[in-house]
Amino acid sequence: MEKGKQSESLMTAEELTGAVHGTFVALAENIKNFSFTSVVTDSRNVTSGSLFVPLIGEFQDGHKYIPQAIEKGATVIFVTENIYEENSKYYMRLLSENHGVSFIVVKNNLYALQDAARAYVKKFPDLVKVAVTGSSGKTTTKEIMSSILRQKYNLVATEGNFNSETGLPLSVFRIRKEHECGLFEMGMNRENEIGEIARVLKPNYAIITNIGTAHIGILGSRENIASEKKKIFTYIKENGVAVIPQEDDFADYLARGVKGKIVFFGKNVPQEKSGVKFIEDLGLEGTKFSVDGIETVLKIPGSYNYLDALACIALAKSLGMDAKQITDGIKELKAPEGRSKIETVNVVNGRMITLLEDCYNANPDSMSSAIEMCANLKVKGRKIFILGDMFELGKDSVTMHSKIGADVVVAKPELTIFVGRDMENAAQAARIGGLSNQKYFENLEENNFNELVNFLLDYIKTGDFLFVKGSHGMHLEKIIKKICVEEE
Repeated sequence: MEKGKQSESLMTAEELTGAVHGTFVALAENIKNFSFTSVVTDSRNVTSGSLFVPLIGEFQDGHKYIPQAIEKGATVIFVTENIYEENSKYYMRLLSENHGVSFIVVKNNLYALQDAARAYVKKFPDLVKVAVTGSSGKTTTKEIMSSILRQKYNLVATEGNFNSETGLPLSVFRIRKEHECGLFEMGMNRENEIGEIARVLKPNYAIITNIGTAHIGILGSRENIASEKKKIFTYIKENGVAVIPQEDDFADYLARGVKGKIVFFGKNVPQEKSGVKFIEDLGLEGTKFSVDGIETVLKIPGSYNYLDALACIALAKSLGMDAKQITDGIKELKAPEGRSKIETVNVVNGRMITLLEDCYNANPDSMSSAIEMCANLKVKGRKIFILGDMFELGKDSVTMHSKIGADVVVAKPELTIFVGRDMENAAQAARIGGLSNQKYFENLEENNFNELVNFLLDYIKTGDFLFVKGSHGMHLEKIIKKICVEEE
């Protein structure tokens, strides 16, 4: 290894092994030349110098991809203790054949990844650590906050939706010495996931966007969701800030026991406290408002997205950012890919329409809010909705999908296409409510997909407004790609 390579490693062998309570297994020369410059859990993403963490899931065991990871340049690999003990000769052979590789044997690869990430974050004691969670609006809030924070700080932020028990640790390994602030999104799919990843980052500034019904099928109740989301405030110290939605019915509960300063955000927070004055809802063009007298426009439409911006403004002010920095950040914001993305598009049938694409995620709260927004929009042409299943609602799925059907009746679009087994409940509720112009497809398998696309292309006219929303696993974006002309 070249001289000076050791200093490039994200952690030393001693730091990493100590953090994960692991056993270092390597040829003698690798102890001296130990180095890794990135961390991955997917062998396809391995590059030269990666630490590869092979996770064990319900259907896959990442250990079987260790040879491929080594071939692609992995220099350090976690191996689960019981797997190593059962196959020690195999792993020693891999070491003898690949002199640039070190194994660290650990009890549990997932927890080792989290422990390593927690130790890595400690190497940056001056980093301003900001976290965002909530039942809906997390990624939009993170994107707004990111655009604002970049006006003051050299920022590292969560990319995409790397916000889970594995995504958050991988995200923090992107921190480098030049970064002044880290902004990280925290999601959950099970009990105590927020607790675990908050322990990794230990944020001193945090936003909870809302307490809704996303994942209620897993956690059982909004009370349990609130209890889980609140864990993001666990490590906030006296000089830190917790940003809480004032109009949420769990606001008081979320504020209880917080050691740092509590800042409430919302449309009913007085201007003298927030510094924000609402000016006008611009429909598809977004929301116009001012911060301490400086006007700006949030280009993402919808009152729920405006609420996300209010949360970001509250936190930015708590960090000492001025109105110009805040409004400049909002002006520079672009809608996250697949989330409330509005554009004028050419359809393959020669028509031109306005498209509101929100295919990245869906839960009852965000779906109802988006439908209400679309209902109030003033557009030249007809309104067409394509709505897909909302996942992880458990025993409440029938009721909550039925409510979406009732929401559509109130919105009165000219055409609604419901997609998915659960959305059949919405279609039935809409039919009972008097919505006649609708189509239902159980899934997007080939025959259904082709029928849906052909029907849509026959129906669409120039000037129409098309709104598409559903859980990411429904892959509604396939419809958009099929009907729209690709930009050159």
